[in-house]
Amino acid sequence: MSISRRSPNLIKPEKPRPDFPLFPHATNRWAKKILGRLHYFGPWSDPQSALDAYLDQKDDLHAGRVPRAKRQEGLAVQELTDRFLTSKRHLLETRELSPRTFLDYYECCKMVVRQFHGERLVSDLRPEDFETLRAGLPRTWGPSRRGKAVQIVRCVFRFAADEDLIDKPVKFGKSFKRPSKKTMRLQRAKNGKRMFEAEELRNIIAAASRPLRAMILLACNTGFGNNDISSLPLSALDLEKAWVDFPRPKTGVPRRCPLWPETIEALHDAIAHRPKQKAEADAGLVFLTRCGTPWVKCDFETKDGKVTIKTDDALSKEMTKLLKAKKLKRLGLSFYTLRHVFETVGGESRDQPAVDHIMGHARDDMASVYRERIGDDRLKAVVDHVRTWLFGEKKQA
Repeated sequence: MSISRRSPNLIKPEKPRPDFPLFPHATNRWAKKILGRLHYFGPWSDPQSALDAYLDQKDDLHAGRVPRAKRQEGLAVQELTDRFLTSKRHLLETRELSPRTFLDYYECCKMVVRQFHGERLVSDLRPEDFETLRAGLPRTWGPSRRGKAVQIVRCVFRFAADEDLIDKPVKFGKSFKRPSKKTMRLQRAKNGKRMFEAEELRNIIAAASRPLRAMILLACNTGFGNNDISSLPLSALDLEKAWVDFPRPKTGVPRRCPLWPETIEALHDAIAHRPKQKAEADAGLVFLTRCGTPWVKCDFETKDGKVTIKTDDALSKEMTKLLKAKKLKRLGLSFYTLRHVFETVGGESRDQPAVDHIMGHARDDMASVYRERIGDDRLKAVVDHVRTWLFGEKKQA
């Protein structure tokens, strides 16, 4: 999927002959779409050379490989970002990647192409190029956003090495790294805690309408985030036994969590009044908007090789409306804050491995390697602790 810019007011040439396999692209080049991606083969002024290039590369392209000629010539930045985004789009379509994360990848790839120019070879990039890229990040971005951009750019160029698209890994230099932990701590102190207190949450839950109330309760109960809630399938719920088994879409890490009586009651109510799905692919989702679409979605429109991406997080918008109505909206507070709440309060149960399991966190330590299971009694103890904090002792079953 290309992110190159379209040239305006151009009169495209006719094909040299009816069976000519390429079409005139708005970038003054002959092109062809293969396996969902645009490829360019030469200028309008020389259709025969473009055809020769296509015939030389077509076997590799139709097989999904980088053509041998391009390998010898070198991988261009535009080609790299196109291939990276295509691989991530496949994950998005299978709900293995959230729309928000894909949009972050897309915006960073546009930034890379704009900074380095699409035709520049990846092998030509040097540490000073990445230093310039980092220095040019918008000053309005906070440390967290700058750090995420650096991480994604590194991920893009590591993809080139992992896919054997380049002969040797790209060198980023010592300065192209995320902001220091000290910088992050100072920024967090400036912004304040991303946390709701129990009384605030009780007010929010009481004021929430269906199905937002069920989604808030589920997030408080399980630590699920926006994309978790939006992509949760009915098959993951066992309301009779009061459990949810749902691997984290972002990482695939297994998660299992007992459900509170309040959560089960709200889920029954939300499912009973669930709108009809607009697309058959969404028929198995627990939550749908009034329009019958997922609460977090990402739509694509492709025209002449230019991709327009529209994302919509209706869940975040509804939560923001509710917070403003209750005069609880503060910097950094959103629906995703409920994940912070669960981690914070759940950690006070003093069983961090059980909290990690419910949250879907994978820790790179030897204890995690050797640990084969977490008992259901430990998981229940964590969610009971959070429930007591939220509702008080009188709510305990």
